Amino acid sequence: MGANMQRHPELLRPLRAGSRTVRIPPHGLEGDLNVPENASALVVFVHGSGSSHLSPRNRAVARVLNEHHIATFLFDLLTTDEERDRANVFDISLLASRLTGALDWLRDDGGLATLPFGLFGASTGAAAALVVASRLNSGVFAVVSRGGRPDLAGSALSEVGIPVLLLVGERDPEVLELNQEALVRLKGPKRLNVVPGASHLFEEAGTLEEVAKRAVRWFEDYMPAGRSEAARKGGR
Repeated sequence: MGANMQRHPELLRPLRAGSRTVRIPPHGLEGDLNVPENASALVVFVHGSGSSHLSPRNRAVARVLNEHHIATFLFDLLTTDEERDRANVFDISLLASRLTGALDWLRDDGGLATLPFGLFGASTGAAAALVVASRLNSGVFAVVSRGGRPDLAGSALSEVGIPVLLLVGERDPEVLELNQEALVRLKGPKRLNVVPGASHLFEEAGTLEEVAKRAVRWFEDYMPAGRSEAARKGGR
């Protein structure tokens, strides 16, 4: 339970279904929270270089998760001024700290705190997600990476003990090689799936749908006991 909830018991409120735009303090980072009826988990999206919470690819995947009763949160990791410095986009430590702050903020909502949290990372965001997942107190149950750069997580890779799914396009050979190398270093349940016909941005017909399908299955398979079956029944 977050410190704010301990100080303010009125934050212990029921989970409210619906969509809302929020701003995360202290930097005012904007995000979109979507909570379907009977949500079984919450997946936080960590976008990559040159992207934002408005990423059409991540939003497409998020819609499919919502259809399977998985709540989603897409947010900006950097302010507008910070984005102007390209070095910040590749500052994995900075991105991981922003993700940690977002997770803490979400857990201070009494309703959301009842849900298990997963992470969906893309490009450099995947590295930040894995750094956070490597921490014993992260409270994250699974990670999915789409076209990610897990290699940028550095030494944190060997500390990740939760389930990790790496999704890479067949036509993205350099990133595929980096993911193959990273797979060896991960110590928890892990899998590398190559999406046929997909390039780095998964712009080809049907490839993003394949990403969403595999992501849903991964999160459902590793949800805490009792929630996975409920998610599958709700998505039918």
